[in-house]
Amino acid sequence: MRSPDRDILAPPSAVGTRRQRGAGLAYSPRVSTADPLAAGNGLDARTLRSALGGFATGVTLVTCRGADGAPVGLTVNSFNALSLDPPLVLWSLRLASPSLPAFDACLHFAINVLAEDQVEMSRRFASPVPGKFDDGAWLEGVGRLPLLVGCAVNLECERISHQDAGDHRLYIGRVLRVQSQAVPPLVFHRGHYHLLGEVL
Repeated sequence: MRSPDRDILAPPSAVGTRRQRGAGLAYSPRVSTADPLAAGNGLDARTLRSALGGFATGVTLVTCRGADGAPVGLTVNSFNALSLDPPLVLWSLRLASPSLPAFDACLHFAINVLAEDQVEMSRRFASPVPGKFDDGAWLEGVGRLPLLVGCAVNLECERISHQDAGDHRLYIGRVLRVQSQAVPPLVFHRGHYHLLGEVL
């Protein structure tokens, strides 16, 4: 069985871990006493990954159609806004990802920003389970893009460029259509899923 196709900043064991709602979401910080430059080749990858995991993000399913017309998708938290005029967004994917050829060849991709009740879809698309699209309700967008129903936001994008940076490929897309609804988004921090809470 091949390794899970996902691009989310978490230890492999953390993505599939079931967490309780509310008080069960606390974490114990790990403090590294190792000198990250001691190896002589820059920052230690584990130290950097842990540090970047301190940046809370939303969780998305990025989807497209492969060259054979089959739907392709994976869990990603490397999504960001880039520009309002023109309307551009970006995300990145590991060069080792088996989904890389599909996203290189596609003309369009969708960013499905998950709602907090869609955590199981995030786990599903972060795992090697077959038939990922067999669960959930789906619509088709521009270019037959798979759009997950019930998301906080669905962005239909035209892929306009991609470039390699380190061990990832950066994709930039022009937003063509937006659908959104007033539901709380799913949040990811320190390798675990969280619920959005207001600051009083």
